[in-house]
Formats: sequence, C-alpha cells, structure tokens
Amino acid sequence: MNGRIVVQRDGHVATITIDNEAKRNAMTQAMWIEMGDAVLALSRDMPVRCLVLRGKGTQAFGSGADIDEFEKIRSSKEQAIEFGKHGHRAMHALRDCPIPTVAAVRGICVGGGLELAAVCDFRIASTASRFGVPIARLGGVLAYPELEGLLRLAGPQLTLELLLEGRLMDSAEAYEKGLVTRVFPEDGYEAGLQRIVDNIAAGAPLSARWHKKFVARLLQGSPLSETELNEGYDCFDTDDFKEGYRSFLAKRPPLFKGI
Repeated sequence: MNGRIVVQRDGHVATITIDNEAKRNAMTQAMWIEMGDAVLALSRDMPVRCLVLRGKGTQAFGSGADIDEFEKIRSSKEQAIEFGKHGHRAMHALRDCPIPTVAAVRGICVGGGLELAAVCDFRIASTASRFGVPIARLGGVLAYPELEGLLRLAGPQLTLELLLEGRLMDSAEAYEKGLVTRVFPEDGYEAGLQRIVDNIAAGAPLSARWHKKFVARLLQGSPLSETELNEGYDCFDTDDFKEGYRSFLAKRPPLFKGI
C-alpha cells in the first residue's frame, strides 16, 4: 500500500500522522502534497489550539523521501526541482503555521523527517529516538528551503556536523545540543507528550498565535514599526484577557474562546 497522511481531531487538538509504517514513514510525493494541504487547512481552523505531527507506530517518526520513487520522478535536476516544490510547501506551511506545533518523535527521525520536525515549535523525543541527515551517502544535498529550518534550529556548527558526518545522534545527545525540546522514556512517552499538549491547548489561543508571530518577527532583526509595537497590546481588548484575569481572581480555570 502507498503511504498516506491522516488527520484526526480531538477537541482543540489536531494530529497529523505520517502513515507509511512499512517504509519507516517515508514520504512519497503524494504524501508531501497531502501534508501541505493538511497543515494549510488546519492553520485556518480557529478552534485548533495545538497541532501534533507524528509517525505511525513507534519505530519511526519519518525517514524522509521515499527512495523507491527516485528513478521515476527525482532522477534529474529538472525533476528534483519539481519534486522539491511540494516538500518546501509543506515545510513552509508548518514553519508559518499560527498554531503551536509539536513534533512527537518516536524512533528514527532522519532526512525529510528531521526537516519537518525542525520547523515545529516543539520536538518531543523518546529515549529510543535517533536523529540525522545522512543525505551525503546518497550523493545528494539539502536545497536552501530544506536547510533553512534545520539551520535556524541547530545553528551552523551542528547543522554541518549532521550533514558532513552523516551519523545518527541518540536523543540524549540531540537534547544536549538543543535539537530536541524534551525527552521522555519509552514507557512514559505518551503520558509526557499528552501533558505538554494539554498545557498548550489550555492556554489562550490568541496569546499563542501572537507570541508565535512576535518571535518570528523579532528574528527578522529589522526595526519594528509603531503599528507593530502597538500590536503587542491588542490582547487587552480581547474577551480572553478579561476571562483570564477574572478567572484568576475567582480561583477557577479559565474558559478561553479565542475572541
């Protein structure tokens, strides 16, 4: 069977699953297109407060592009450019998603799998996770759009270490070097992941969207306009802000509505 991208909703949380378990969740061209479509659709879904990206099963988050397709659709520069557009669209959709994104990494996370995880806000690994970009062993390179997220996350030194040495890092080393956000043991992984997702979804959704926007804007480094500076205070005119401080004073959980 060909792989597929599966989208599930549970309250305010949406989960996108890379479902190609027989091939360690490798991504076919059709799956890259489906991934981009899914992320863009969820980005416009206001009730969604957290997007979780994961691989089917526990052995792999993702192993990158499906090499079985290379001979037919990725065996020349011209074909590679066309193929790459779909992956870049999916990665940029995740990078620009206004909703908090969590990469739930169990098992192998290499190549395009790591490129997807790198543009998420959180990378939650299990102790059995392995990370790498062994593309040099195929004689290939990461094009600029594929390299962007990894470089921003890992910095030039670690990025080149991953690319030039081509080895896989375990989760402990990946955490030490800042590649992952948190690591949970295998037997406690799902519970640990759920706590993080619940914490994100419990927050005010407008606050999360603004914070993601502001962090991305500050990373651009250019001066802020007066309009941009003033946007930092728009939250005070929202119903969610009133609900937040009133629930605090009343010592009850807030009921945010995203308005």
